[in-house]
Amino acid sequence: MSFTVDIINTQESYSCRAEESLLDGMARLGRKGIPVGCRGGGCGICKIKIETGDYSARKMSRCHITQEEQDAGIVLACKVFPESDITLSVIGKCQRQFERKCVKAESFLLATSESTE
Repeated sequence: MSFTVDIINTQESYSCRAEESLLDGMARLGRKGIPVGCRGGGCGICKIKIETGDYSARKMSRCHITQEEQDAGIVLACKVFPESDITLSVIGKCQRQFERKCVKAESFLLATSESTE
């Protein structure tokens, strides 16, 4: 079974199987919306906030995710498996980097469409 994962920051969507983590599903399809680090929960680079949807989570390092954060839906994408369609936001160390890339891409597309009119 597959579920749709929507990334708010980049406005990307991808399909993720129930037996793969949100990070692995994204990487399998060659997408880059969630930052990729160690893939094992040790670096904290793939920190996200689940905005909507159901998921199961494996044990996460308390160095990167406190129990309070996890209770609020802040998790590591490498340790989370979808149980329904998911909407998420990238947070943490790499959030600004991805948002800047999106703004640059949108500016380029806008400039390109204006020059062709």
